[in-house]
Amino acid sequence: MFKKPIEAKALQRLSGADRKKLRRTTKERFPLASDADIDALLPLKAEITVAKLPNRVHIYGVEGGLPLLFDVDGRGNDIFPTVYALWIVPELLPAFVLKAGEVSRFVIGGADLMFPGISIPSEGFPSFLAGQPWAVKVPGNAAPFAVGTTMMSSADALKAGLRGKALRVLHYYRDFLWELAEGRYIPNGGFLEDIVIEDSALYTTSQTSDAPGDILNDALDTVIDKNEQLLDIPVVHVEEDTDSLHGDSKNDDLGEMAADMTKLNVSVSVSAEEQNEVKGHVAQSNEIDALLDKCLLQALHTTVKDKDLPLSGSILWSNHVLACRPAGITLDIKRSSHKKLSKWLQSKSSAGLISAKEDKHKKDIILLSVNRAHPDYISFKPEKRVTEFVDQKPDSSAADAQQTRSQLEVVEIYKSSAHVNLIFTSVGSDTGKYYTAPEATDVVFRYIEKENLTNPMNKAVVVLDATLCDALFKGTIKKGVMYPTEIQKKDLGATFLNRMQAFHKVSRDSEVAVRKGSIRPIQIMAERRQGNKKVTRVSGVEYFLMDAESLASELQKKFACSTSVSELPGKKGQYEVVVQGGVIDDLAKHLVDYYGVPKRYIEVLDKTRK
Repeated sequence: MFKKPIEAKALQRLSGADRKKLRRTTKERFPLASDADIDALLPLKAEITVAKLPNRVHIYGVEGGLPLLFDVDGRGNDIFPTVYALWIVPELLPAFVLKAGEVSRFVIGGADLMFPGISIPSEGFPSFLAGQPWAVKVPGNAAPFAVGTTMMSSADALKAGLRGKALRVLHYYRDFLWELAEGRYIPNGGFLEDIVIEDSALYTTSQTSDAPGDILNDALDTVIDKNEQLLDIPVVHVEEDTDSLHGDSKNDDLGEMAADMTKLNVSVSVSAEEQNEVKGHVAQSNEIDALLDKCLLQALHTTVKDKDLPLSGSILWSNHVLACRPAGITLDIKRSSHKKLSKWLQSKSSAGLISAKEDKHKKDIILLSVNRAHPDYISFKPEKRVTEFVDQKPDSSAADAQQTRSQLEVVEIYKSSAHVNLIFTSVGSDTGKYYTAPEATDVVFRYIEKENLTNPMNKAVVVLDATLCDALFKGTIKKGVMYPTEIQKKDLGATFLNRMQAFHKVSRDSEVAVRKGSIRPIQIMAERRQGNKKVTRVSGVEYFLMDAESLASELQKKFACSTSVSELPGKKGQYEVVVQGGVIDDLAKHLVDYYGVPKRYIEVLDKTRK
């Protein structure tokens, strides 16, 4: 974000109300920060300035001081601390610790942080969600040198085998945002004083021959002796004013500073063992090929059913093959001899195990059928998978974290109608029961299997008998038009569901409601009133078992504004919450984060934007 030189197009002071809002937003954004930490960053009596960049980024800092916070979109939603702020309050953000200092040279070069480069603490992998701000540290040094936002949650990372991008790095040591302050270092509780960070690869000092300077030099020599090969990470050049160093108290301060500096861990050349640990244990291509074949056969025996075919190759890989890999093993098709998923599946098709073809329009390979009489399929004995406790631990912790808020579950369900009653009774299913989409489609596929309606020449096509044809198309075909005699398997499920009665079930904690039809989304609308004042209206919260009065009271405290509740005209039992102010984005985020409402069920309309 700050790899290129930046120049502010505007610089202004914040008003008193904006300073209070910035402090409140910072406190909410960084829950680990105490009131004293906020005061250290944004003093109550100090003038706060904001520099507005052409790319909409806002940079906040004390007037005449260091840049301390930056807002990536200029709306106050994504505020991050600078490296200087993290040096003042190191515990402001949770931090990833690198496995080895060697990784730091890539981060301060502008690269994002990858999971293989992160050191996993003894207490276990930390829990986090996607989009959260995190810092980066090197081993043995409490001062963070980069900050960014997480790319995925800890649960998703563990499912992916701790591979891929962990942190999108937004700001790091020695980028152009850091250079705005010309390398000035603010001490943390007397940790270091008057330090100017330069590009020098050595620690040097310029001082008179006083005893305190000798103490500092001894400490610096110790650091250099321990780090014979230095990397391009923060190093310091200390300039001392001998007139200010006198008395026993100064000697004690420098002694403490020297002891702290000996603890600084400057990254050194990484040993072969550490490099192997970062890269992981990579199996040979023939071993990967054997593991791929084993996982495919396991999936074909256990999870891939004939009724699911044809099946996209990407879905086969993500939902079936990867799910059958041994616990703790990372499966990467690029490390095999095939290199690509399409080539691997085509090789299996050539061997006769499966039938697959490439879809040039979708640029994907399609699994058409499985040869369950193939010798490899018959000789393979599927294993019974046992989930390890280590894999379950992060999920349980994630579940505990979810218990801090109301549990919301929205499920689309279906009920048999007069059109499809004969299909249900033919297979012995209850016509008065509610079914989920997979359960309902399973009914029609059971009927097809019972009546043997699959086209023997093309497994992807179903031949329609009179009962199934009436269930799917009676009343929808215009007069004089012939009824279809076949249907593609991929279209059968959706067509069958459209002929059933649609319902939806909403459950929050112990409260459950089942309503007919599709669920209506929550509508959030911002508009201007007389006097150019903004208001935000919210309606439809009762569909998600939320109380409008309680929500209004909560929003009043959260946004420090007045709220009101009124019944919608002509809609008994439906209410609208009116919030004074344009808080449309923050309100939608609040409903997602604290009430668990899925984003697809929230409609946002901003009439204030031109």
